[in-house]
Amino acid sequence: MNLLYYIYQMSIALPILLVLTILTALITSVGSLLGGAHFWGYYPGKVWSQLVCLFLLIPVKVRGREKVRKKTSYVFVSNHQGAFDIFLIYGFLGRNFKWMMKKSLRKIPFVGKACESAGHIFVDRSGPKKIYATIRQSKASLKDGVSLVVFPEGARTFTGHMGYFKKGAFQLADDLQLAVVPVTIDGSFDILPRTGKWIRRHHMVLTIHNPISPKGQGSENIKTTMQEAYTAVENALPDKYKGMVKNDDQDTDN
Repeated sequence: MNLLYYIYQMSIALPILLVLTILTALITSVGSLLGGAHFWGYYPGKVWSQLVCLFLLIPVKVRGREKVRKKTSYVFVSNHQGAFDIFLIYGFLGRNFKWMMKKSLRKIPFVGKACESAGHIFVDRSGPKKIYATIRQSKASLKDGVSLVVFPEGARTFTGHMGYFKKGAFQLADDLQLAVVPVTIDGSFDILPRTGKWIRRHHMVLTIHNPISPKGQGSENIKTTMQEAYTAVENALPDKYKGMVKNDDQDTDN
């Protein structure tokens, strides 16, 4: 059965998805440049992500979508299991949002330009001025119910376990006094781990937890929110992936 799936993905699914990826990137770029990044920066990517899962025969289940309010901006924080996290969140979170992503992703052909045109936020940690510019862009994006999605680990896991959370997303939520919504991704690591070369068919589950409202403002609120978010995300993982494992490249921008 695995052999048949490999033949299917190489001969049918992946060629179709490559064309869809280029078309989606072009539509997003042109639509955003003509005006309307709020619409074109989200909906083409949402449809593209759903089609990726459909053509690769990957079942998806979403839990807890009713826990977040419509037309309310949040900072969503999620564990980072693998490349398919993007498709799961983009396609099935059900919220218009902007990504906060590494600046190196801007170099990806077609996709990087589309993300830039759509107003997604590239994190530049090369100096205080660059970091401040990132924060200003984030603040400008979080309005009219648009949310922000961040992988606070900063890098994909090598083992399926979570690394530690960086405080950037929680600092931003504290500054703006926005609720943080923990999100657990399960199954993406089993489909395509960071060191994997082949896509394996496996279900994915997206669990949306209760929003964590600010409990004041400042370092104590940031610390408390980060701890609560980490615990919530980890609790929804299978036992085999529970327990923090330090990711050696979390402090790099690769």
